[in-house]
Amino acid sequence: MATKTKKRAKVGGLSREARAAYGEIQRGVQDLEKSMLEIQRGLRKAEQKIAADARIRIRELRKDAQAQLGVLKAKQREAAHTLKKLSAAAGESWQDIKRSADSFLGDARVTAASVVERFRSVFGG
Repeated sequence: MATKTKKRAKVGGLSREARAAYGEIQRGVQDLEKSMLEIQRGLRKAEQKIAADARIRIRELRKDAQAQLGVLKAKQREAAHTLKKLSAAAGESWQDIKRSADSFLGDARVTAASVVERFRSVFGG
């Protein structure tokens, strides 16, 4: 209450016109405070939305990465299995085995490179 009394004392010695102007300025300051609070609330909401969207995107990227890793692991198993079959069947023909392995590994490298490139494009790296 002491501060209100001090304010009244300051304003009390002013003319009616000056008091009206003082009141308008005071309301303007209060409106500015409200606007700043509203901006801060809006900023917090925007940050929360961005963070929620980022968490969703990260989950999607993890799922995609797991799927791509599954594909690569399947290719790896297939290449190893084919290598076993070819080595048993080819006997001394290691050139055929090498060509088959190079083909499988080339496909796997292309798949891996596309996955890496996709993640780099997402993260701007």
